Amino acid sequence: MEWYKLPVNEVERKLHVFHKRGLLQTQIDERRKKYGENLMQEAERPSILVLWMKQFQDFLVLILFAATFIAAILGEYIDATAILLIVLLNGCIGFFQERKAERSLEQLKALSAPEMRVLRNGEWKTVQAKEAVIGDVVALRTGDRVPADIRLVQVNALQIDEAILTGESAPVHKQETALIRGGEEIHNQTNMAFKSTLVRKGNGVGIIVRTGMQTEIGQVAQLLEKTTVTTTPLERKLADLGKVLIYIVLALTILTVLIGLYDGKPMYDMFLIGISLAVAVIPEGLPAIVTVTLSLGVQRMLRRKVLVRKLSSVETLGCTSVICTDKTGTITENKMVVKELYMNGQYIVYDDLLQSNLPKNISTNNVQQMLQFGALCNEANLQVKRGTYVVDGDPTDGAILIAARNYGISYVEDEKYHKVTMEPFDVLKKRMHTIVEGEGGKRYFIMKGAPEEIIPRSRYQLDTNGRKFSADNTRLQKAAEHMAEKAYRVIAIAMKEIKDSPVNETDCIFLGMYGLFDPPRKGVKKAIATCRNAGIQTVMITGDHPLTASAIAKEVGIVYDAHNEILDGKALEQMSDATLQDVVTKVNVFARVTPTHKLRIVEAFQAKGHIVAMTGDGVNDAPAIKQSNIGISMGITGTDVTKEASSIVLMDDNFITLQEAIKEGRNIYENIRKFIRYLLTSNVGEIILMLFAILLSYPLPLIPVQILWVNLVTDGLPAMALSMDRPEKNVMDEKPRHPNERILSRGLGWKIISRGLLIGLVSLIAFIASYHMSNDITYARTIAFSTIIVAQLIHVFDCRNERGIWTRSPFGNLYLVGAVLSSLILLFVVLYVPFLQQIFQTVPLLKGDWGMIVLLGSVPTIVNIFTKHRKK
Repeated sequence: MEWYKLPVNEVERKLHVFHKRGLLQTQIDERRKKYGENLMQEAERPSILVLWMKQFQDFLVLILFAATFIAAILGEYIDATAILLIVLLNGCIGFFQERKAERSLEQLKALSAPEMRVLRNGEWKTVQAKEAVIGDVVALRTGDRVPADIRLVQVNALQIDEAILTGESAPVHKQETALIRGGEEIHNQTNMAFKSTLVRKGNGVGIIVRTGMQTEIGQVAQLLEKTTVTTTPLERKLADLGKVLIYIVLALTILTVLIGLYDGKPMYDMFLIGISLAVAVIPEGLPAIVTVTLSLGVQRMLRRKVLVRKLSSVETLGCTSVICTDKTGTITENKMVVKELYMNGQYIVYDDLLQSNLPKNISTNNVQQMLQFGALCNEANLQVKRGTYVVDGDPTDGAILIAARNYGISYVEDEKYHKVTMEPFDVLKKRMHTIVEGEGGKRYFIMKGAPEEIIPRSRYQLDTNGRKFSADNTRLQKAAEHMAEKAYRVIAIAMKEIKDSPVNETDCIFLGMYGLFDPPRKGVKKAIATCRNAGIQTVMITGDHPLTASAIAKEVGIVYDAHNEILDGKALEQMSDATLQDVVTKVNVFARVTPTHKLRIVEAFQAKGHIVAMTGDGVNDAPAIKQSNIGISMGITGTDVTKEASSIVLMDDNFITLQEAIKEGRNIYENIRKFIRYLLTSNVGEIILMLFAILLSYPLPLIPVQILWVNLVTDGLPAMALSMDRPEKNVMDEKPRHPNERILSRGLGWKIISRGLLIGLVSLIAFIASYHMSNDITYARTIAFSTIIVAQLIHVFDCRNERGIWTRSPFGNLYLVGAVLSSLILLFVVLYVPFLQQIFQTVPLLKGDWGMIVLLGSVPTIVNIFTKHRKK
């Protein structure tokens, strides 16, 4: 169907929809059932069976399977069955971890899906783009991604970037009238908007005519989204570390086997011991555990209203040294209210205005005209919900619209005035304008924006009788600065009657200025102080007047001493990149900036070696967000383009939430270090126990099934529970870590080796002592088996804090307490259940045995406490 050829009423007739009401729910249900969701085809995901089989593809696991098969042939049925069951249990743990990570990522993808504004049953709603159906009436605004192929029915200076389809970089100016000729190429279909293209400017309304794979982008490109597994830098570091550790462990394992063979131990036993030891201690699962840890952290952040779109940003959060934040909505509440008006040399408190307390030289007509034209030169809409105005659009425009409505100016359009054209707000020009037609066919040009842009274009003012007099621009500028000093956002408005087109924007009549106030969020001052204490510089980047920005910055603590500088866009424009880099760390407020300025600011901080988090909401923020190390978009006010460019979305647009995200990001990294420390320390202990026993010509202290059970009991649940540890109280008292910091830095490598050596030695001492006392190898192995498990389970609490076990309550992580208890139960089961005693070759232990086991198992932690005390 060549929809671009049809007039709007014909499109509505064919799709059974009226563009001023939208579809009914019954129509939506029928069409979704018929056409499906508005999605592109995706590559098939691996089945559950494939994911399960993946757990057993490791080379060493396959060798272990072969060894158990050989054991079964040789009649060692109990050993073969036990080893097989333990390997299967390990596979189950890995399987469920991967499934959890996959589901978490699916949930994140669903949450970060594009949204659209749709009219249904006469009411505008925000829904996910995938819910779009043919016939839906959709609103498009600057920064939106077009959700489907749309036949436009209303446009207002609408320009759409269609480079993704046509390759042409220049945005296409759109219209609503039908095109006569058929067979037009895509770039000539100017009354159509196509799926996945970008609204660069203006706004419009249209009716969806194609969805999903039937859209132009679906048919031309087929866009089969192949899901690729991307790894974070941390995962890659750990994968590399794992490879190094594999070589070291294999070398030690081979050495252990060779020494055992040289000592005369049976080849079959040493072969099985070697494979079991390698499977148990090689940390091949580190990257998988990191993925799970990151996804668990992402879920915790989601509960704090932080949506993570890219996992790599979680680890980068811990390195953040500079936060470049917008003011409106992030530092402040984004609840703009008109507090004051200025006209004819008078400041009028808006509440007094509502009580009709006007100065003598201000007439009701002056006020009505200013408020009326302010409502007409406006991009926002108002909805009334439960007796309260809800703003749909820019909060500043919404506040001006509410100010007019509260004064009794309820008509905006269709009654007294009709909008002819409107040029939306331009961040570079810092102004917008509209042309309206009033009674008698008179046309008025209305311009609204930053005072420094409106005042120079104004030549006149109006007296109480509506007569023009010359404007004193110097006085007007001072009045704007006076309002800005009160932390008001100042918006000026001017107009003039016109007859010809194009319009000359000079010689306008200055109507007045609005003083709008947006109060700081509660708690934001404390959050900024917390960031400063953590070595993170908070920088406000705003389009507001320098005095307005400065007043808010001082109130919330961004500017806190005389050394904090404020820089405006004009001064920044005159600076070279080198000069900007020299001063950028001294500046805490950048005011009246453009998108290019924001990008330069981010680059200047990065050039000084900083890791920059950049927040933003508009499409103009997207370049700086993409350039920053951590791009952060606003979930409420952010455009689709900004969200796509970002790594993180603040779902409540709140700076406090950002501070909490950084805190959680630091905690996630520290939790990863904790379980790496625990896992590798445990593995070192197991190798030391086996290697030293063989070197001393003692019997093997553990048999293969015991080695694998130690790995299952100690490495699984406790390691995962460590990844769920809450942040320490002092996590935000430390300086940001260096992004190139090695995983085993800050003495972690030495801790792993020294604690692992102690765990191995105390287990060996327990084995030798019990062997000499009883001359019973089964009893001695049971003691060694229990000692190494208990030593590791005590050590796991030591891993919670690098300053020692007593710095945190052991009950501060109930998941860990539960995991340790579960591991102990699994130990008791193989010691005291008769048929399992045969499988694991254990004997029941007495109270005296447990006293020795707990005492020796505590030695590594006691030594750790003693050495830390000595250092102090």
